[in-house]
Amino acid sequence: MQAPESQASEPQDLPTPFPTVAVVGLGTMGAGVAVAAARSGRRVIGVEADGAAAARALARIEEATAHAVARERLTAGERTALLARITVGAELSAVAAADLVVEEVPEQLELKRELFAELDRICPPHTVLATGTTSLSVTRIAAATARPERVLGLHFFNPVHAMKLVEVVRSVLTDPQVAEQAAEFARALGKEPVAAGDRAGFVVNGLLFAYLNQAAAMFESRYATREDIDAAMRLGCGLPMGPLALLDLIGLDTARTVLEAMYEQSRDRLHAPAPILGQLVSAGLLGRKSGRGFYRYEAPGSSKTVPEAASAAAGRPAGRTVGSVGVCGSGTMATGIAEVFAKAGHPVVLVARSQEKAEKAKAQLARSLDRSVAKGRLTAEQRDRTLGLVTPTGSQADLAQVDLVLEAVAEDLAVKRELFAALDKIVKPGAVLATTTSSLPVISCATATSRPQDVIGMHFFNPAPAMKLVEVVSTVLTAPEVTATVLELCAEVRKHPVECGDRAGFIVNALLFPYLNDAVRMLAEHYATVDDIDTAMKLGCGYPMGPFELLDVVGLDVSLTIEQVLHQEFREPGLAAAPLLEHLVAAGCLGRKTGRGFRDHARR
Repeated sequence: MQAPESQASEPQDLPTPFPTVAVVGLGTMGAGVAVAAARSGRRVIGVEADGAAAARALARIEEATAHAVARERLTAGERTALLARITVGAELSAVAAADLVVEEVPEQLELKRELFAELDRICPPHTVLATGTTSLSVTRIAAATARPERVLGLHFFNPVHAMKLVEVVRSVLTDPQVAEQAAEFARALGKEPVAAGDRAGFVVNGLLFAYLNQAAAMFESRYATREDIDAAMRLGCGLPMGPLALLDLIGLDTARTVLEAMYEQSRDRLHAPAPILGQLVSAGLLGRKSGRGFYRYEAPGSSKTVPEAASAAAGRPAGRTVGSVGVCGSGTMATGIAEVFAKAGHPVVLVARSQEKAEKAKAQLARSLDRSVAKGRLTAEQRDRTLGLVTPTGSQADLAQVDLVLEAVAEDLAVKRELFAALDKIVKPGAVLATTTSSLPVISCATATSRPQDVIGMHFFNPAPAMKLVEVVSTVLTAPEVTATVLELCAEVRKHPVECGDRAGFIVNALLFPYLNDAVRMLAEHYATVDDIDTAMKLGCGYPMGPFELLDVVGLDVSLTIEQVLHQEFREPGLAAAPLLEHLVAAGCLGRKTGRGFRDHARR
């Protein structure tokens, strides 16, 4: 079976490397690879299990390329020429004419091994055999052939036409020249290849699925709702999707299979699939494709979620009235938080260690507002009104009548406890006392006062005026109306609050920093380079920054402290800080702030 003949002439010089490519298995991924290869000018031999499947595959390719024309990604003439370069059939023997064979059959080790043994028998010695596996051992697949040096993994990402990343996976036996040819092939398809070794998950899935698994476990423990977990990672980290929504998109059965493969190899408990994944899979709740997973969808395959029954917010008590607000601190976070509340119309008392420091903090706030005016986000009148609501002072006594105090002082428990003890004596009864800590226990701040029921965590993200997320952290002693007060206040100042309990890392850091730590371990094991890991996560997952870019921005010392807090809280061996991170901090390589971290910023 063949696509329609083209009126266009074939190119005189066939592209290299691999002028003829065979694709075995033309599902969504295989069809995407076939189209990408044909679009690069290569001849493509597609093979399916039988004639009916081949007909469906060809129809799928024709439909996909028609959509590309409709969306102006292809011209009609390019589509005609492309389709003419693709032959689809049901005879595996046709792959004998190929220089490269890419398999995209179901993710079953024995199925792939049997296929590769047959491909080895059919294909001439020069042919390179590539598996599209996402989690299985390339080495075990290669061992089914007599040419393991010419076997490797080519892990494309779905949808192939849109995703730039290709992981080029070498086994210990893969000929380096073959790996380089495969990388050149990927570049010829307009892709960005990254080199990876043969271990479960490769680069992207190896980092991504451990994070997704921990999010599933967090939800299962009822620490936070699915909506709050997803919103926290989208708004706090700029990720395109929350982890639970992404699991539903991937398929919970697929995620569980990848995690099982990772655990079998690593024996790291963080890779052991969260029990809830097994429960949902056993119940047939596989995510979008079944119409229900962590979320419920309008129909199988739909992306539109169905709202659940009334949430816990329905029974929440009314919050307290908050008029004036106090902010303790003079750094970037303190001035940013003061700006947020003043913009929303709240009088703000900005307290620093001296009147001079308080005045400097207000001047910093004024410069931020000036930038907003210059960018057209504020009018001059709004700027002046906002500044007029901020009163700088060097005296904590000026906080006596405020309705809520937020501290944004140094991330030192002794310093925070001393401040809370002082506030307890100064601030009026019924006022809410909040800490903006990102890693310290809120309860330790609360017990420094005689009113722990009025103490709560409000973890803003930097820069506070721009970042929408606030983690609202209730302790075991926080009064329900205090939680309600802060949730209502966040909505009033146009922030998105997420609720969680008082444990290390809250939501965002508890999920983010183990992922960053895993990336450091991957680098330390010489599995992949800094640039390849960063490129893989940006292109493969749509992350705004790669893990090493982010670590250098956050600061390696800050990151190490958070890792140590997480490990101390959960005592999970997999959460222990990577030795390489400890060594860099000891050497004073802290990231951008010192000019050197995982990259040398002084030379850029």
